[in-house]
This record gives sequence, C-alpha cells and structure tokens, in this order.
Amino acid sequence: MTGIWRDDLALLALRLGVGSVLFAHGAQKLFGWFGGSGLAGATENMEKMGFTPGRPNALAAGLGEAGGGTLLALGLATPLAGAAASATMATAVSVHAPSGFFAYADGFELPGVLGCASAALALAGPGRFSLDHLIGHSLNRTWMVPLALAAGAVGAITVIRRRLTAGEKRPEEEL
Repeated sequence: MTGIWRDDLALLALRLGVGSVLFAHGAQKLFGWFGGSGLAGATENMEKMGFTPGRPNALAAGLGEAGGGTLLALGLATPLAGAAASATMATAVSVHAPSGFFAYADGFELPGVLGCASAALALAGPGRFSLDHLIGHSLNRTWMVPLALAAGAVGAITVIRRRLTAGEKRPEEEL
C-alpha cells in the first residue's frame, strides 16, 4: 500500500482518534457522559477558572470539543471543525499552562496535542475517506482554511484575554 491510499488511511486514523477524544471531552461537559459533570458542573468549573459567565463558556467549550470532534471524525466541514477544536484547545492550554507541560501534573500536554492535531487536520484536509470527499468538498474549500483558523485564533485570544482581565479585577483573597 503506497501513495495516496496510505495518506488517506493515515488521515482517517488521525481524524477518528482525535475526533473521538474531543467528542468524549465535550460530551462530559454537555451531557455528563463518560463520568463528566454535565452542563451544570461545567458551568461551575468554568466560573472557578475565571470564564464568566460560566454557562455560555461551558456551552462553547463543550460544542467546540464535541461538535468539532464529531465533524473531524466524520471528515465533514474539516476547516471549520479543526479550527473550532484547536481554538477550544488553545483556551484549555491557557488554563493548564501554569502547571507546566506534563499531564500527570495537570499540565497542558493533552490539550496541546489535541489542538495541534486539530489544526493540522484543518490544514491537511480530511482525505478520501471522508464525508467532505463524498459531497465534493463543498464544505472544505482551500479559502476556508485560513479564514477558519484565523477566526478560531481571534476567538481563542478574545476568550483568554477576557479571562485574564477578569482575574486581574478580582480582589485578592484575604489571609
């Protein structure tokens, strides 16, 4: 097996792996599946992390993960799916960065890898074994890639800045 078929199988494997992990994380937030806390718990967690208001941020994170992951796995609207997932993971990296890199210490290892893989899939495209290919790539045009990734980056930067700015305005806890 050589050439394009090998590349297409690799893209399929990557899409299914990354997409399913993202879906599971989003489903934890949105529905409480896979041991998650559901939307109420995700809302509370978002507020504790400084993302206010918590509910819209929890919805956005859950949809970015579950929606982006599902679309990546299916290979549908790949530029949008990759951008949504990578932007959501960039925001997660900002939360975990103070703990360092490694996941064992609550670092940004996992969201970093998921975000890079999602962005790479947006750039590479879904391959032949995808819904985008099946429908003639009408949702996977070359011009969509930079537009989607730029919009995702702007969205992530905006959310991260709002979180950091809100944190600066909070009074310090008294000892």
